[in-house]
Amino acid sequence: MQTGTALFSIPLFELNGHMVTLGESLVAAVAAVLLLAVWVALSLTRASQRRAAAAVDAAARAAQAEARLAEILKAQAEMQGRMGTMAELFGARQAELNQSIGQRIDGMTQRLGTSITEQTKSTHENLSKLQERLAVIDTAQNNIQSLARDVVGLQAILSNKQTRGAFGQSRMETIIKDGLPMGAFRFQPTLSNGMRPDCTIAMPNGAPDLVIDAKFPLEAWNAMREAETEGSGEQAAQSAQQRFRRDIEVHIRDISDKYLIAGETQDTAFLFVPSESIFAEIHEKFEAIVHKAQRSRVVIVSPSLLMLSIQVIQALLKDARMREQAHLIQGEVVRMMEDVSRLDDRVRKLQSHFSMAQKDVDLILTSSDKLTKRGAKIEALEFAQLSEDAAAAPASGANRADTSTPRESPKFEPRSTTLKLRVVDEDD
Repeated sequence: MQTGTALFSIPLFELNGHMVTLGESLVAAVAAVLLLAVWVALSLTRASQRRAAAAVDAAARAAQAEARLAEILKAQAEMQGRMGTMAELFGARQAELNQSIGQRIDGMTQRLGTSITEQTKSTHENLSKLQERLAVIDTAQNNIQSLARDVVGLQAILSNKQTRGAFGQSRMETIIKDGLPMGAFRFQPTLSNGMRPDCTIAMPNGAPDLVIDAKFPLEAWNAMREAETEGSGEQAAQSAQQRFRRDIEVHIRDISDKYLIAGETQDTAFLFVPSESIFAEIHEKFEAIVHKAQRSRVVIVSPSLLMLSIQVIQALLKDARMREQAHLIQGEVVRMMEDVSRLDDRVRKLQSHFSMAQKDVDLILTSSDKLTKRGAKIEALEFAQLSEDAAAAPASGANRADTSTPRESPKFEPRSTTLKLRVVDEDD
């Protein structure tokens, strides 16, 4: 035993100043082996646990995979069913669509046929209207051709001096006849010096007559217009203008010398121009001629100015006639004022009657208000008496509460027949 103990006490090596013996080494080795065995056991246990967990996970995953596979198969079956249903729906919808398209195509074809028929009918109507309008245009063209012939005839008339004078005379006579009454004018009268103007108008209040001349020098004007239109040259145009200026100045001087007679005619005469355009161009380009005519007491007038002058003369004549009848108008006014005064008196009397009637109506309304107030007071007194009797009845019944016999409820009668009232109003 000692030999074994000594054997375990054999030192083997020194570690940090401590002598390690064989027994300690063996104990350390056994402890290391035990620790290694424990570690191996723990490692095996952990490995088995890990394998068991892995198996459980694998089983769970397999179950999940099987479940997912079953769901996928179920979804695939549902999808196939839905695909079949959709195929049926698509087939039905396609059939309906084909039917609808066919119906729409039929309706469109019918509408197109109807529209084409209506368009054809409208085209025929438009063609007939177009033919009518063409007929109207042909008629208008014929009228234009006849008007052109009339214009050519008018040009021929205006190229002749006598016919041109007759044309201006006719326009002037038409304007004067339309504006003045018969007897207020004379055409081509003979004056005291033997001259015969185209027209004289009788002025009111014994004033001298107004002379109107309608012989406008149109030859020089036409020559001037032709020179300006044809482009004959500046010298030809100037010579034509000088000729026109000379002719119209001579005509103005003749009117002033022949027709302005003191005491017989007015100190102003009218030179009638039968065209508004000629009148405007004379005032625009020949202002000196207009001033000279005014100094010679000759007024150049167009158709519109002559019409305006005729209207002024008509107003003057009307005013003169009214002045001649002034005493009659004054007498009528006096009688009218008398009638107005009588009417005023009668209106005032009627107003007094209305005032009296209004006063009577006010009195009637006052009496009606009094009657209404009295009725209200009487009604208030009756209801007050009834309320007092109703209040007194319960008090008397309380004193005889010990009786057992039933009593009838008190009856209230209006005492208006025995009540004497005396109402005094302040406004009696």
